[in-house]
Amino acid sequence: MSWFSDTHKSRMPDAAEALPGRDVPMPVPDRHAVLGTPLRPPYAAGTEIAEFGMGCFWGAEKLFWQVPGVVTTAVGYSGGYTPNPTYEEVCSGRTGQIEMVRVVFDPARVSYAELLKLFWEEHDPTQGMRQGNDAGTQYRSAILTHGEAQQREAEASRDAFQAQLSVAGHGTITTEIRPAPEFYFAEAYHQQYLSKNPGGYCPNHATGVALPEGFFKSAESARRVAEAAKAIEQAR
Repeated sequence: MSWFSDTHKSRMPDAAEALPGRDVPMPVPDRHAVLGTPLRPPYAAGTEIAEFGMGCFWGAEKLFWQVPGVVTTAVGYSGGYTPNPTYEEVCSGRTGQIEMVRVVFDPARVSYAELLKLFWEEHDPTQGMRQGNDAGTQYRSAILTHGEAQQREAEASRDAFQAQLSVAGHGTITTEIRPAPEFYFAEAYHQQYLSKNPGGYCPNHATGVALPEGFFKSAESARRVAEAAKAIEQAR
């Protein structure tokens, strides 16, 4: 949720302008408030990490923790300059950081492609430095990838979704897709915020456009996508 109004918020700072931050990480709970799993690494053997920026991270995190096969989620800041920033610093527009959701998942139960589908369909990736009324560099759309396979799949999904957006009359995707830099955990009160505050701020910026079913490589992936969508809808 946007708390500050500042001219810095509409443009990316450069490294010289960025706030210095700090060396000490933010303290966070040991366990996920909903799933009961560890927030910090090391994560369970065989799991993988995905990281997404899609506006206010409160609602985005809730979307992902409801997906079968997701082991844990956490919110934090990444993609900018300032190490271990506070939320107020990020909202100032002088860190370059994005509000991100870290998703730790079991690829035997949910594929990266299925998570990408949720990412694209649950926000508007054409809005640049904003999502709806939330304006600022921290609200820009981003996929920060872990490995070459994720990078390739994220780029392919962007191209597939852009084709669908164009047909529906929407603009050009502005989503950043690049290798993940360091992820800095957000303050404890942000973690699983909507489980602690069920009526909290959670806007829906979805375009109503869907990633084409042909993007998925198997009928099993398509089936799991449908099951995940049903589980999320029931939880709303």
